[in-house]
Amino acid sequence: MNIKTVLRPADEAGIDQAAQLLRRGEIFALPTETVYGIAADARQGAAVRKIFEAKGRPQDNPLIVHVAGPEMLPGLVAEVPERAQLLISAFCPGPLTIIMPRGPEVADECCAGLDTVGIRMPSHPVAREVIRRSGCAFAAPSANLSGRPSPTNAQDVLADMDGRLPLILDGGECAVGVESTVVSVVGPKPTLFRPGHITLEDLERALGEEVEVSAAILEKLPEGAVVRSPGMKYKHYAPKADITILDGSFEQFQAYVQAHADQNPSCLCFTGEASQLGVPCVEYGREGDGADQAKHLFRSLRALDEQGDGVVYARCPGRDGLSMAVYNRLVRAAAFRVVQL
Repeated sequence: MNIKTVLRPADEAGIDQAAQLLRRGEIFALPTETVYGIAADARQGAAVRKIFEAKGRPQDNPLIVHVAGPEMLPGLVAEVPERAQLLISAFCPGPLTIIMPRGPEVADECCAGLDTVGIRMPSHPVAREVIRRSGCAFAAPSANLSGRPSPTNAQDVLADMDGRLPLILDGGECAVGVESTVVSVVGPKPTLFRPGHITLEDLERALGEEVEVSAAILEKLPEGAVVRSPGMKYKHYAPKADITILDGSFEQFQAYVQAHADQNPSCLCFTGEASQLGVPCVEYGREGDGADQAKHLFRSLRALDEQGDGVVYARCPGRDGLSMAVYNRLVRAAAFRVVQL
């Protein structure tokens, strides 16, 4: 691909240009509250195919459709189940994707052969204004090469997408730092397919019932299994370095790193720990603070590549609350290599 890529501020003129590209069936990158995304009109199959080409994304990985509000749902979904209405009232606009029965107007390319579609109502003002000015619902995955860490700033988008799309809107750093929570309301029970800023506990409080947790959140997806949500693939969010998660106390982590010094490792550790490890380190947030870790994780994974790291040992986040989202991303970046200390 050899497209001239323009990086420009997400100001009035930039948003106008993005809206025009959307209507013309072109793609571009823009900020959301979660991560930066690549947008295309969700009703134009040819436009959506350009996303897959730009990212090198597998066709069996569905895309999320972004709308301004419930008034845009007719035609995109076949129905809005009662559970979806409860979740929309509680969390939208915001970092939540709701899987609902697919409507007739969504391009086939968005849905990977499924009879469902993921719908999100972003809260970021740039994303909302692009939708308003264009009148289009847009499909958008994260704005990175497939398998790489998601970008949370425009420069990281440019590093992956230069020459692959015509426009990147620079809206600064993303507030959340990990992709949206994905929950399905299709079937007898609601199911969490991807954790995010809106936690399992948040969902259960809003729905007043238990939410099932897909086994693929914390474990490798079985070979040949149907991908119901973005982010369920085996290896994802990964830097070039080989990451291994070490699950234990800081003292155990420190001892393990010292015992494997012959591998010239680097470390992905919590805030304040780097000075105690004696090897190159990147800190990715405060221990026990899922929100802080989520905000910094993807930038930290990219920083490992910028240092040229080959072998990386990572401190293990928690597996509950917002930390579940951090663990979900990190264990995929590590291709599920976890050592219990």
